[in-house]
Amino acid sequence: MTDPQSSQIIIGVDTHKLTHVAVAIDSHGKRLSEKHVSANTQGYIELEEWSRSFGTVKAFDIEGTGSYGAGLCRYLTDHKHKTIEVCRPNRQLRYRHGKDDSLDAEGAARSVLSGEANAQPKTQSGSVEMIRQIKLTRDTAVKSRSLAMITLKTLIINAPSALREQLDQIRGSITLVKHIAQFRIKELVSTTDSAKTSMRTLARRWLMLNEEVCAYLSWHFNNDHS
Repeated sequence: MTDPQSSQIIIGVDTHKLTHVAVAIDSHGKRLSEKHVSANTQGYIELEEWSRSFGTVKAFDIEGTGSYGAGLCRYLTDHKHKTIEVCRPNRQLRYRHGKDDSLDAEGAARSVLSGEANAQPKTQSGSVEMIRQIKLTRDTAVKSRSLAMITLKTLIINAPSALREQLDQIRGSITLVKHIAQFRIKELVSTTDSAKTSMRTLARRWLMLNEEVCAYLSWHFNNDHS
């Protein structure tokens, strides 16, 4: 009687921006075949159909589930396949054969067979992924806003004395930024003109980024209380 486990297939996938390379092995570690597919929905369909042609797929072992392999991982998970995350290629295969996408894919499959890989990919869908995306974008705005303010303050410190003394009279960071954002420069004929032009650009950038950050905070607050 045939052992059901002997017909189970493991698929290892080495992922890239434009193409993915997959290798199929059986439960005894025999390499069956390899396939190159496009990194898009049509490619995912082809990969799934190809994998089924060998038997029951035990698992798809995927490198880069948080980057180039994210789309494939979502597709396979949505179609009820077990997916396992691989952090790095099999070092022994790399040492013996050098960099080779199909060998990396094979190494990924063998890491499941040996039990070395068993991590479940992070879910990249639903509210958790939505929050992660929003936070990532907001964080870059916060960093850019901080850099704009630091640069603006540096320009003020190093500005011609008359301009610096004028700005020192203004109290409150936001009031100062709004004042600078309204600077009028007719032409660049002095260091005061160039300083005011640079300050105005940074002030307007800060205000734009501040509005963006506040919008994200409002979105997060409203969703927390909805």
